[in-house]
Amino acid sequence: MFLPSELNEIKNIIEEFFKKMTIEIDFESLSEKERTLIVQLKTEEPKILIGDRGQTLLEIQHLLKALLRRKMQQDFYIDLDINDYKKKKTEYLKELARSAADEVSLSKKEKILSPMPAYERRIIHLELAGRQDVVSESIGQEPERRIVVRPYP
Repeated sequence: MFLPSELNEIKNIIEEFFKKMTIEIDFESLSEKERTLIVQLKTEEPKILIGDRGQTLLEIQHLLKALLRRKMQQDFYIDLDINDYKKKKTEYLKELARSAADEVSLSKKEKILSPMPAYERRIIHLELAGRQDVVSESIGQEPERRIVVRPYP
């Protein structure tokens, strides 16, 4: 649990981090939920910070977590989102999961999705977990690991 003064210090550290990168950011929100710092930022240059398939965003998140842990001396997670990229990506992945499941349910043939990182596969598995007509499974090795959606046996 962070005190309001600690959240203010975290905000200052994050602002200084991006200032040193010479990238202007605006805080949309900074909150805490179940030991996770939720940081939502806006910027005029999102592509630079998000990178290919969100990889740069994940790396910045990792750097901020390491920097903040040294300063705060607490165990916590950080969820960094820039210009609602993760929110939009999550909505897209849930729709992809539903669409693939519907297709598999109708055709009774398995569908193999494109390779994706673990956190994206997790979103799809969670979205399909409640379905009775299909099952999902991750196959392959990183970075080519992908999901197969199959009809329920």
